[in-house]
Amino acid sequence: MPLSREEVATIVKEFGANEKDTGRTEVQIALLTRNIEKLTEHLKVFKKDHASRRGLLKMVGQRRRLLKYLKRTDLDKYRALLEKLNLRK
Repeated sequence: MPLSREEVATIVKEFGANEKDTGRTEVQIALLTRNIEKLTEHLKVFKKDHASRRGLLKMVGQRRRLLKYLKRTDLDKYRALLEKLNLRK
């Protein structure tokens, strides 16, 4: 269940410096957040899909590491991103 090109393009445009800036930490966190939301909805329907659940847990861990890095390097961007993505912390 990967994101469509259009979804990726809109997220990159919103969080990146330009439309090709996919490596920025904020963009990666936003993409992971969107993937996590989609996979969570999938797992509500298919409760026994353990392979997807494992992938979800890996994505959550990756997002957590990226958020920790962003908090350590630029606290203002971290707070703005949490507010924009509606993540609780």
